[in-house]
Amino acid sequence: MRLIEQQWGEVMVIRPEGPLTGDETQRFTERFVLVADGCRGRCVVDASAVPFVDSKGLEALVRANTHMTPTGRPLKLCGINDTIRQVLELTELEAQFEYFDDVSKAVRSFL
Repeated sequence: MRLIEQQWGEVMVIRPEGPLTGDETQRFTERFVLVADGCRGRCVVDASAVPFVDSKGLEALVRANTHMTPTGRPLKLCGINDTIRQVLELTELEAQFEYFDDVSKAVRSFL
């Protein structure tokens, strides 16, 4: 999995490319923490290039969201596909995140 980071003004966008599964989740979590610490809670995960997540991927998203708790902002996800949304709904985790159709809407939500 590749992790692409892009600065949108004061907002950092992290875009994983590939499945968020297995051993890749630790790398995602470690990188997310570093990026989130530097953007004062203005962080978006663009999941448009993530075809699916497994249980470790769900844990990574929950850990990322938990890391955002002190900022008072939930983790913002954009571009998630129907499969990932259904997994979040089935596991009753969907309420923990804010969802947006695309990166620009997610970034504008910080205004």
